[in-house]
Amino acid sequence: MQTYDVVIVGSGFGALAAAKSLGKAGVTFSLISSTTEHLFQPLLYQAATGMLSTGEIAPPIRRILAQYDSADVRLGRVVDVDPEAHRVTYIGAGQSHTIGFGRLVVATGATQAYFGRDEFKDRTFALKTVDDAIALREQILSCYETAHMTTDPAARKELLSFVVVGAGATGVELAGQIRDLAHRYFAGSFPDIEPDDVTVTLVDGVKEVLPAFGGKLSAYARTKLEKSGVDVVTGAMVTDIADDVVTVQDVDTETSRTFAAKTVIWSAGVQASDLAATIAERTGCETDRAGRLLVHNDLTVGSAKDIYAIGDVTSLNKLPGQSPVAMQQGRHVAKTIIGKVDAGTPFEYTDKGSMSIVGRFSAVARLFGKVDMSGPIAWLMWLAVHLMYLVGFRNRYVAVVSWMTSYIGDKRPHFQYTDHSAATTTRRAEVTSETSDEDERRAA
Repeated sequence: MQTYDVVIVGSGFGALAAAKSLGKAGVTFSLISSTTEHLFQPLLYQAATGMLSTGEIAPPIRRILAQYDSADVRLGRVVDVDPEAHRVTYIGAGQSHTIGFGRLVVATGATQAYFGRDEFKDRTFALKTVDDAIALREQILSCYETAHMTTDPAARKELLSFVVVGAGATGVELAGQIRDLAHRYFAGSFPDIEPDDVTVTLVDGVKEVLPAFGGKLSAYARTKLEKSGVDVVTGAMVTDIADDVVTVQDVDTETSRTFAAKTVIWSAGVQASDLAATIAERTGCETDRAGRLLVHNDLTVGSAKDIYAIGDVTSLNKLPGQSPVAMQQGRHVAKTIIGKVDAGTPFEYTDKGSMSIVGRFSAVARLFGKVDMSGPIAWLMWLAVHLMYLVGFRNRYVAVVSWMTSYIGDKRPHFQYTDHSAATTTRRAEVTSETSDEDERRAA
């Protein structure tokens, strides 16, 4: 059994921040990830709407860490942890493997939460993985293509109706982009489909858009969305999703209303990854209602002094589930392991700001927790910050070109079917043609 000074589980912002710091210090570590790429999750909606390619927001982990001689990257899913024996068990290539650790860093993030209605998972589109983005992109394309061919007004209306559940950053950004597609991209590709034929409804149980910002920024975001044509329905909980119909109930009056839509996108709420429950059981760590680990101030877990947890899999001092928090936590843990800070030193988060794009040339930003900005300047700041986080020169260069052609022009350079989807569509057409030919021969 191989043993490393540190084992990191995960490949998000927090995991890579810790890995890079350890690599620079020459600490031997193994990073175990269930995917081969580091996903820039905040930009998934841009991949789903054809603005960026998935390759630009999901560079290979091995390539990112190749410069560190002390790094070892493994593809697998961690299924168990033994704090006493300092061992991690993971499944990779269809087999079970075990490696030892001196310190363990858990950074497995969070998954989509459905608030006890797990059946919604099969009736909606999520936006947490590369596959999710591809599936949603192909769904949007398919709806337009089918609406272009149908002669049934009711079916056409349903195909061109989109419901986004969750008015957080992902929901707001996605709702705005779908409206932008209708106005500036599909309007030129489908002359028979007017922008007003496309309806986008944004639903949330809270009464504000972007509730993390609140006040004037939330009001600004709502106004911008409504001006773009998004129907914003707040203070309404989703009670049912069935047969392409979404039922919502007003939280005050308890009256219900329905929205018929072929595409429902769920971006409301998160829950900790499955590994969190295992870590909690093995270390005696408590969890919150979303299953997140209630870590100590120094980011250690339960009774284990050599196991740390960072990022969205944790809950600490009501810190937001954002990449800057995870990155700072990753660096803090690395400094503790290296010895730059004393063991037990509490983690202190420096809030440099948060921001969310609302639409073309519009965004909201809160800098250092107290300076609020909105409009084109905030939008430019959003672009600059996210460009800085993209890994690799080529990714940044391609992103700039893609943003220019999408925001300034009316192009979507990456809005196309995948090869698999195209092959499936072609095969379906061939089968339909063969069936028609056979029917004709039988009739003759």
